Amino acid sequence: MSKILSIGIGGMSCAGCASKLESALNAESGIQASVNFALSTAQINIADNATSNTVKSILDDKNYTYHSETLSLSVSGWSCANCAAKTVSKLLVNKDILTVNANFASEKITVTYFSGAILPADIINLIIRLGYNATVNRGSVVSQTESLLIRKVEFKRKNKQQLLLVIISALLTLPLVAGMLTMFVSDINFIVPVWLQLLLATPIQFIIGRRYYLGAYNSLKNGAANMDVLVATGTSAAYFYSLYLFLSIGEKAQGALYFEASAVVITLISLGKYLEENAKQNTSSAIYELMMLRPEVANVKRGDEWLTLPIEDVVIGDEVRILAGEKVPVDGVIIDGKSELDESMITGESLPVVKQPGQTLIGGSINGTGVLLLKVNALGKDSSLNKIISLVETAQMGKAPFQQLVDKISNIFVPVVLAIATATFLIWYLGFDDFERGLISAVAVLVIACPCALGLATPAALVTGTGAAARQGILIKDIDTLQKAHKITDVMLDKTGTLTEGKPKVTAVHSFDYDEEILISSAAAVQQFSEHPLAKSIISYAQDKQLKLLPASQVETIIGYGIKGNVEGEKILIGNRELMLAENVDTQSGDSLLAESSEHTGSEMWVAIEGHLVGLLIIADTLRVESRAAIALLQQARINTTMLSGDNAMAVEKIAQELKIDHYYAQVKPENKSSYIQERQRLGKIVAMVGDGINDAPALAQADISIAMGAGSDVAMETANITLLRNDPRLVSAAMDISRLTWRKIQQNLFWAFIFNLIGIPLAAAGYLSPELAGAAMAFSSIAVLSNSLLIKRWQPKFVRQ
Repeated sequence: MSKILSIGIGGMSCAGCASKLESALNAESGIQASVNFALSTAQINIADNATSNTVKSILDDKNYTYHSETLSLSVSGWSCANCAAKTVSKLLVNKDILTVNANFASEKITVTYFSGAILPADIINLIIRLGYNATVNRGSVVSQTESLLIRKVEFKRKNKQQLLLVIISALLTLPLVAGMLTMFVSDINFIVPVWLQLLLATPIQFIIGRRYYLGAYNSLKNGAANMDVLVATGTSAAYFYSLYLFLSIGEKAQGALYFEASAVVITLISLGKYLEENAKQNTSSAIYELMMLRPEVANVKRGDEWLTLPIEDVVIGDEVRILAGEKVPVDGVIIDGKSELDESMITGESLPVVKQPGQTLIGGSINGTGVLLLKVNALGKDSSLNKIISLVETAQMGKAPFQQLVDKISNIFVPVVLAIATATFLIWYLGFDDFERGLISAVAVLVIACPCALGLATPAALVTGTGAAARQGILIKDIDTLQKAHKITDVMLDKTGTLTEGKPKVTAVHSFDYDEEILISSAAAVQQFSEHPLAKSIISYAQDKQLKLLPASQVETIIGYGIKGNVEGEKILIGNRELMLAENVDTQSGDSLLAESSEHTGSEMWVAIEGHLVGLLIIADTLRVESRAAIALLQQARINTTMLSGDNAMAVEKIAQELKIDHYYAQVKPENKSSYIQERQRLGKIVAMVGDGINDAPALAQADISIAMGAGSDVAMETANITLLRNDPRLVSAAMDISRLTWRKIQQNLFWAFIFNLIGIPLAAAGYLSPELAGAAMAFSSIAVLSNSLLIKRWQPKFVRQ
């Protein structure tokens, strides 16, 4: 049965593009397409013999963007990384699914598909048929919070149940190992009767160990082999061999049974799984903490009444009241009141931040002692908190390039171990005529092999590392960024808004035979149409002087130069000297003034009316208090630092001297910032660009790593690989530090995971490890990897520790 899809297409520049795309799609067997350039949409009929991935490949080859849907699911029932990998491979068999990403550590999976190609319920059913359970991570605040709480309650319930089973298993196992224990401490030879050994071992094998049989069944049913297969095979070999001896020779089998081996292995591995689940929950705690910040209700003004409404009923423009001590329910701008806000859980800022009318509030922050009234300006997926959560989750679902190699190793790991165990048994039995040693050595091989440690090595460190970074106000977009950030050799920083406060003030006004008040009023009138910090400073200066802002028309922003428009019939120009020269304005008066002034250290804003220079405004910005330390931290790490600014040379030189910065460039146009980055890249350097504004977007896109300051524009933040949630340039070096630490933990985890298996399996095969010791080692390997990853949670930026 064919499917008809309606796909939004981006990147078509003309009707010819649409026609060529349509021809390319229709050339594929089983696909009939109609591409509409005006609507930027493709209607595609996909027959049973064609796939959605064929459409995706054509769009990718032609560099068109397309609209797709992503379903986020929480999965339960995975027992090791092989289960997650097999779920991915099985889902990708479905022709309607485009991409699948899974994270065993956080037990989440994301599935991407064209809208209408497949239903979420169908994807869930595919996962259920594999033997696992899946629930959708809902989009609304209430449903997400409810889902989170349900999952936490379910985890606690299962956790208690698992702990109870471990305790019961340990109590049943204790008599079986009591004989061995008494031999070490006394001459008493305490041996449990054969029939009691069977009685104690059986519930451990089939009740406590039931999860391993079920896991092995589901895995083998899906054409794979996971950790459960190894545990079930190894313990069953020891149990059933012992059962065979008991049924054959009864009490004469005393001393030759291995019931205690299978019981100890299941007990130790169950304990290891219990500890592993708790550690996995701990690695994901950052996401849980962020989700729990979202309130479910808000006090909203409707008419003359204040109503307590669910967040879903709040709309943009609503007025919301926040009482002292309450969480801020939504993003908005304060329209009345003043208070201190605790934003530590969101931005990592440890001290309360004073907020007053005109400033923005972030949903999830906690109000202090004042009462605030705000106007809602962002909801749902557009809210700051949801964007933060989305960025962190996206980063955590990524895979390092070598993780794909690890996945391939994991896929063949269990079959290879089964082959080694079989060879071990045959060599001991046929080569040395020692059946029992062959059996026990083979069981030890099966038990010590641990694909879980391999599977957890990267995702556990990744989840913990990105979570630790988010707690400090650093959002890392993806794992590629995490991999590259600690390799940065050069950092280029925009000056205004990055190293400075970004709140410049007019410090001097020079008029050339022109009324100063009219000069300021005219300049401010045109600047009303600009969001540039320098424009805002001129408007603020005019308002402080209580000057009337005249209406302006035909206003045009000239990026990198300035702005022009008409005020009361006169043509106004305001911008840099290059703008004046481009408009044939005589700059001699201004040039003479600047040549005579030795105290000029600000940015210059030249003003011309009707083609004549009438004034020069000097605007200065102050350094952020953290900027000196930020540059010092980068230099301590031997990072080459460069400041780029569009300001005049004198102002930039003064800032550079204060910061003791390596290199600096003044009067740099926005479009030219990229060339400085390219120059360093041609030398083989890995360059990071730090900026906060729209003008920085091209440079951010050019850099190997782009870093956006939190108070910057949405364009900069969308372009950036790393977003700093607070305006603290010291976080640039901190981002590199957490990248370095996380990457080091990933390498350590992989080392330990491989070394456990590379050393343990040969030792077990040679007969130097008992199944009990092998079981303990297996359990310890996963716990070691998770514990090593959890050490990242203790990380704090260097400037906090100092």
